[in-house]
Amino acid sequence: MTPQRVTLVTLGVKDLSSARRFYARLGWQEHGESQPDIAFFQMHGAALALFGQENLAVDQGRVGAVLGTGAMSLAQNFATEAEVDAAFATAMAAGATALKAPEKVFWGGYSGYWADPDGHVWEMAMNPFWPLNADGTLTLPESAT
Repeated sequence: MTPQRVTLVTLGVKDLSSARRFYARLGWQEHGESQPDIAFFQMHGAALALFGQENLAVDQGRVGAVLGTGAMSLAQNFATEAEVDAAFATAMAAGATALKAPEKVFWGGYSGYWADPDGHVWEMAMNPFWPLNADGTLTLPESAT
């Protein structure tokens, strides 16, 4: 088994119905494994889940815990700046909150950030040093040293 892997990312949400509608407006399609109290979305080699915050706290063994957001970000890399702009515009049209409009950044790429209605932060980026595979997945390049 490969220890360096993530197979499922679960986002705690305040209102699961609203979160489902938001991600649907982004163009995400729910997987048939979804249930009334949890939504699943298939990604490249992993899945995303939306789960009510209270239910997630219970599942974690932290009944009554107040779950926060924004201390980490999820990222989608794209092949071009135009693709970043289009993905950012789709998020804005779906009801996301702009945190930083896409722009050229100090490390040589192009990126912007938005937050979903629950405050989960997403980065849209184009990194010229990390070319994407044909299917859109990322394999980090070998070190030059």
